[in-house]
Amino acid sequence: MKYIVIIGDGMADYPISELGMLTPLEYANTPNMDFMAENGVIGLVKTVPDGMVPESDTANLALMGYDPAIYSKGRSPLEALSMGIELTPDQTAVRANLVSVSEDAGFEEKILLDHSSDEIPTELSSKLIAYCDSKLSSPGVKLYPGVSYRNLLLLSGAPEYSGFARPHDIVGKKIGPYLPKGRQGEFYLNLMKASYELLNNHPINIERAKKGLKKANMLWFWSPGKKPALPLFAEMTGLFGSVVCAVDLIKGIGKCAGMDTPFVEGATGGCVTDYRAKAKAALGELDSGKDFVYIHIEAPDECGHKGDLKAKIAAIENIDKHVAGFLMDSLKARSDDFKIMVLPDHPTPISTRTHAAEPVPFVIFSSVKTPLKSLPRPNYSEKSAKATGLYIEKGHKLLDFFIKL
Repeated sequence: MKYIVIIGDGMADYPISELGMLTPLEYANTPNMDFMAENGVIGLVKTVPDGMVPESDTANLALMGYDPAIYSKGRSPLEALSMGIELTPDQTAVRANLVSVSEDAGFEEKILLDHSSDEIPTELSSKLIAYCDSKLSSPGVKLYPGVSYRNLLLLSGAPEYSGFARPHDIVGKKIGPYLPKGRQGEFYLNLMKASYELLNNHPINIERAKKGLKKANMLWFWSPGKKPALPLFAEMTGLFGSVVCAVDLIKGIGKCAGMDTPFVEGATGGCVTDYRAKAKAALGELDSGKDFVYIHIEAPDECGHKGDLKAKIAAIENIDKHVAGFLMDSLKARSDDFKIMVLPDHPTPISTRTHAAEPVPFVIFSSVKTPLKSLPRPNYSEKSAKATGLYIEKGHKLLDFFIKL
C-alpha cells in the first residue's frame, strides 16, 4: 500500500460574496477532489490546538502525526535544520523575512506593503542577505539565505524576547505598533532599522523599483526557537517516507522526523510553482521504495496572504489537476494499491489575508476500500465536509485514521 498526503496550504476559506457566497474550494473546478469526496471519506479536522497560534509549523506537525502541544518549538529552528544548520543548545534561530515597507520619512510611520517583497526570487534575496550579513554580522550574530523572502537569523546567547509580530498579519498597516519593544527588543529593532538603511537603495532594489516591483528593503524578525527534536516517523508509523516541498519549514520537519526531502526543480514556495514537478517527484519517491509521501504546496497560502482571489482559485485547480489527478491516474495505471488524502493545513481567508484556526476539510480516497453511501457528498468543500458529521478534534490523530482506514 502506498500513502500520499497532499497539503494545499491555506486552501480553506470563508464564503465570498464575489463568488455567490461560495468558498474558493466550492467555486473552483476540482473534478479529482470531488471524485474523492463522492467515492471516499470526507470530514473536518482541527489542526491547531486551542490556545496555539495557527502557524504552518503547528498545523503541519499535527498532520504528520506529532502533537504540536508537545513538539512545536517555533518554525525557525526547523527551517535551520532544512538549511543544514545544526543548532547548539545556546543558539536561537529567528525567521528573517525580506519585506517591503514604504519609504516615508519616519521609521515607525512606514507601511508594511508586502510580507514577501513580491515573492522576490531566491537568487536575488540571497545576494541581499549576503550583503546584510557582511555589514551586520558579529560574533554570535549571523544571517543565512533561505528560499525567496524566507531567511534566517542565527544568534548565540540571544536576548529572550517573544513580542514579535507576524509580518503577514500586518500588511497594509503602520509598522510602529508592531516593532520589537523594550530593552530586550532593542537588539532586534536596531537590526531592523539598520537593514532598511542598507537595503532601500541597494542596486537590486533600485532595479526592482524601475520594473514596478516592490523593494525588498527591510528585514523583519519573528518566530524564534531553539533546537527541535521529533520521534522518527518510521518508528512512529512503521512507514518509510519522504517530504516533497519547496519551503524550508516543511523540509525541516521532514528532516527532523528522519524523512527524505528531495530537491524539486521548479518548485518555488510561491504562487507560481511547478505543480506537476512535485507530483512527479512524489511518484519517484514511491518508486524508490518509500511507503509514504507528504506533498506540501504553498501556493494557495501565498495567494491568500496577497488577497488574490483569482490566483487562489487557480492554485486550487492546479493542485487538483496536476497533483491529485496526476497521481491517481498514474497509480491506477500501474495497478498499485494506494490511499490519497487531500487537505489544507489551516485556512488562509482572502478577507483577512492571514491564517485562521478553524477546522479544515479533509478527503481520503482508497483504491481498495468501498465507501459507505449513506450521506450525500457532492464535492470537496468546507460545507460538504461539515455535513458528514465526521470530525477529528485532535489533528495529530488524523494520520493514524488515514493509515488504518
